[in-house]
Amino acid sequence: MLASSSPSASLQKRTDNWFRRASAALLGQVPCRTGCSHCCIGPFAITGLDTLMLQEGLKQLPADERRDIEACASEQAALMERAFPALKHSPWLDSWSDQDIDRLVTQFQTTPCPALGEDGRCRLYEYRPLVCRSMGIPVEEGPRTQGACAVQTFVPIVRLSAAIRAEEQSLADQEGTVLKRWRMETGSEGDDIFVAYGFLADGTVKRQA
Repeated sequence: MLASSSPSASLQKRTDNWFRRASAALLGQVPCRTGCSHCCIGPFAITGLDTLMLQEGLKQLPADERRDIEACASEQAALMERAFPALKHSPWLDSWSDQDIDRLVTQFQTTPCPALGEDGRCRLYEYRPLVCRSMGIPVEEGPRTQGACAVQTFVPIVRLSAAIRAEEQSLADQEGTVLKRWRMETGSEGDDIFVAYGFLADGTVKRQA
């Protein structure tokens, strides 16, 4: 169950409801299914709010599974830091250029999310980030519609209603508001962080002494 005290718990529930309605409106043509993990491969950015939920989820796991995820995340973060030393000083991405982010994502594009199990399922599914909860709905840019990932080799003919798209924007705006408040309250250096760091309690690589 989600931790109701989390500042993003309400957003997570509302995003889940939005995804279900959006998927139903597209007549079941969204290819996301249990075990499909294409969008779980390669680094992606999450927010500081998402790290709170990931940390809460880790606490609910058996100790051995928690250690496995944390070790995988630490190893991934260490590899990224060797290739991009700026991460050693701060894991936050707010000051990064789009080009540098794209370079890292391309270099580590085959790296799975630390929470991805061997069966293709998320081991922290109930605590997954907001970006994971909304992933899969085709993106609309003016009159054009494109798939959300490489698995979507075609897109539905049906377009989402203006009301559903407006709610999507409303959720994004609310996330921004909550994130801004969280950052002010915590004194965080930034909003966005690569997913591997979200599994590390203090946001840093666990190095051997």
